[in-house]
Amino acid sequence: MRRPIKRKHLPGPDEVYGSVKVSKLINYVMERGKKDTARKIVYKVMDELKKQGDPVALLEEALDKASPNVEVRSRRVGGANYQVPREVNPNRKLALGLRWIVEAAEGTKGVPMDKALLKELQGALKGEGAAVTKRETTHRMAEANKAFAHFAW
Repeated sequence: MRRPIKRKHLPGPDEVYGSVKVSKLINYVMERGKKDTARKIVYKVMDELKKQGDPVALLEEALDKASPNVEVRSRRVGGANYQVPREVNPNRKLALGLRWIVEAAEGTKGVPMDKALLKELQGALKGEGAAVTKRETTHRMAEANKAFAHFAW
């Protein structure tokens, strides 16, 4: 008999923009439980994005451009491991996009986090930056392994 599906805990919408995605971004930026510091960083970035238009819409557009549509998953068939391309679940797609943007911002050394995060989001909006590069690499791997798509489970 199958296990029951677990109810996933979703963070509530943030208090300033009323967006769950902004709330998740705050959680991804947070380190060592310092949520107030993470809020300050994210809201500073959102204030800068406000100069270009609606910050929540810009964040969603940047996430859309940085999140993968397909990825490769390892599958063992007859003693060999194949990289099988699969479509990405929407929840995982959002998680990967947020994670890649925040990791790229954290990887920028010598720059304050708010400036690095803003630069990465603006780069994603233009279709450049480390997170978008990672997405393109993932898509290329899936395209290269398209021959193994029939192994998908």
